[in-house]
Amino acid sequence: MVYTDLASIDFSLDDCPSLARPSRVVLTSPDYFDVQYVINPHMSGNIGGVNQPVAMQQWKALRAAYSALDVEPLIVDGEAGLPDMVFCANQTLPYKKTDGRNGVVLSRMHAPERQNEVPHYAEFFDAIGYDVTSLPEEVDIDFEGMGDAIWHPGRRLLWGGYGFRTDRETYEALSDLIDVRVIALSLSDPEFYHLDTCFSVLDTDSVLIFPDAFDDKALRLIHRFFDTVVEAPEGESRHQFACNAHCPDGDHVFIQEGCTETVERLADAGFRPVELDTSEFLKSGGSVFCMKQMIW
Repeated sequence: MVYTDLASIDFSLDDCPSLARPSRVVLTSPDYFDVQYVINPHMSGNIGGVNQPVAMQQWKALRAAYSALDVEPLIVDGEAGLPDMVFCANQTLPYKKTDGRNGVVLSRMHAPERQNEVPHYAEFFDAIGYDVTSLPEEVDIDFEGMGDAIWHPGRRLLWGGYGFRTDRETYEALSDLIDVRVIALSLSDPEFYHLDTCFSVLDTDSVLIFPDAFDDKALRLIHRFFDTVVEAPEGESRHQFACNAHCPDGDHVFIQEGCTETVERLADAGFRPVELDTSEFLKSGGSVFCMKQMIW
């Protein structure tokens, strides 16, 4: 149930069970956020360069933006010694079980610097009633949650990026574990090391991408399942993380401020961009999508 090219596709969106849009958002406080090491190209030159008070204000503005759309924020406290824990899309994959219960798959972080983040989220999800599970121990694979595995809006279908933080083989194990089809897309540019840096789902029929992050095979798959493909320009994608945007309601799109061309293209496609300043978090290689985890 893992698909990597157009020729292998033997289903349509109508064949995928419906999936309700999540109505709550997990956010992790940036009390200890900083750049203390380099595990992606965007961190280079930024060690010790985070303005902590500004980062906190930017995070509070993001929290307020979700609240304004009646998306309930659930806050996880950041932990000392885990400066990237604020990027809470990465440590888990929440999902709906076929019986309607809530489940979550824990990540296996690629970088040793981030591996100790995962147990804190296991505790959080257990406390709110999620069934917590992990990939099979006998399979030696990396997996970075919704940084790479992204639900198709309204459908039980996963888009999975691989090549830097998540292994291709992960999706075979994940598909078996939670009984879901996965469309796997190869990533080859180290500046777009997670799928969420170059691919942001907007609604059932629309997606925002940076096309040069994908090969022709991946682009054909994207165009097969989305009627509207909004393309972000290279400068805004590489330097302002335009595609690390998030559309929580199929209408508003939270995006790093100053992505002028992308904002215009989103508006032309019928969406309402909401510009937010995440400049402190860009220093560590993340923006809006990385800083949240949507849950049911």
